[in-house]
Amino acid sequence: MTDILTLGNLLRLARDTVSNPREGANTVLSFAPERQALWLMFVLVIVLSLLLREFVAVFAGFPMDGPITGPMQGSTLALGLVMAGFLYLTMHAVHRIGQFFGGTGSFEETALLVIWLQFILICLQVIQIATLFILPPVAGLITIVAIALYVWLLVNFIAVLHGFTSLGMVFVATLLSGFALLFAFSLVLTLLGLGVAPPA
Repeated sequence: MTDILTLGNLLRLARDTVSNPREGANTVLSFAPERQALWLMFVLVIVLSLLLREFVAVFAGFPMDGPITGPMQGSTLALGLVMAGFLYLTMHAVHRIGQFFGGTGSFEETALLVIWLQFILICLQVIQIATLFILPPVAGLITIVAIALYVWLLVNFIAVLHGFTSLGMVFVATLLSGFALLFAFSLVLTLLGLGVAPPA
């Protein structure tokens, strides 16, 4: 377990996971960290995402208003709570819906793969930030690639996690569940007096 914790090994595993999602998911699941370590990793990916956002705002001159509207607009804490809440709901959705359809994955395994997926997205964020300074027009394309990659990896992770064989069925279920999750999450934010600003 300690061997994988070096940055070089993590980056290599992230690269291998992108090229072969199923094998990457199986490799990540083989580590089986304790629950306390899982929550530490959960907090770490949230903090890393927020730090990257702050970096872009300071060095690339992007506005700090962010996607949150309401009394806590522009608050890094609010954004962190929203990110944490969405990741937590995603973990439970993947776990519970998978079980409903006969899946065998545990909540701890689900959490590990969702956290790992978030780490891969962070790596893409770093690449995108670099392109902002070198080739700004390419940064938008990386966003599209990141969305497609997120869906592709999530579908494969769910299939490995719950022992499903049909990627097509997993994709459809993931798509429908994703819309339901976004609707429920938006409703919760509204009840809390927050909201997500539409893209400009």
